[in-house]
Amino acid sequence: MNRPIKSWTEVQAKSSWTMFKIMSEFVEGFDRLEEIGPCISIYGSARIPEDNPYYKLGVEVAEKLVAEGYGIITGGGPGIMEAGNRGAQNAHGKSVGLNIDLPFEQSSNKYVDPDKNFNFHYFFARKVMFVKYAQAFVLLPGGFGTMDELFESLTLIQTKKIDRVPVILMGSEFWSGLIEWIKTTMSEKFHNISPGDLDLIHITDDPNEVVRIITDFYSHFSLRPNF
Repeated sequence: MNRPIKSWTEVQAKSSWTMFKIMSEFVEGFDRLEEIGPCISIYGSARIPEDNPYYKLGVEVAEKLVAEGYGIITGGGPGIMEAGNRGAQNAHGKSVGLNIDLPFEQSSNKYVDPDKNFNFHYFFARKVMFVKYAQAFVLLPGGFGTMDELFESLTLIQTKKIDRVPVILMGSEFWSGLIEWIKTTMSEKFHNISPGDLDLIHITDDPNEVVRIITDFYSHFSLRPNF
């Protein structure tokens, strides 16, 4: 389908209003998330069903993180996102959903706290909220969106645009091939990253290990927004 032809003046007028819509998403997000306190962002596929082992792993790790005093932030949709919110509610913790308007998905899952349900039109505004208030990033298997969230988080830490926080990949079967490629091809063969950049990433299948990594990290650093 061809896009409708608009005059440049019409485009300029629309751009001005778009700026205010973008600002409103940032203002609301900052104001509301600031009050929630330290959280962990959990990422993963919207396509993983409830009976999948990774869904169950998402529930379990969220429960354990809530027991340590953290809230849980997810994209608010189905799959791994639902698992994270479900685990947060199971453990009576703060369950945050950062929903995005998409043509084919998604509505908020039922485990997001009603007063912590956000709706975003702009992906970039939503991604800022994921990063600013997360004390760690926990990633389970996912698709392009999960990869985007992983590499954006690593890039922001690598370039010191945000403070360093733990980046934890759960599911060694899923992630090990990617990490091996990063090590042997991206780092050792082409030297496109420094060897020390690999130290930013942890891989585990154990929810207790996730808790240990985060707890050990914050025995040396304070809990605070990342920028």
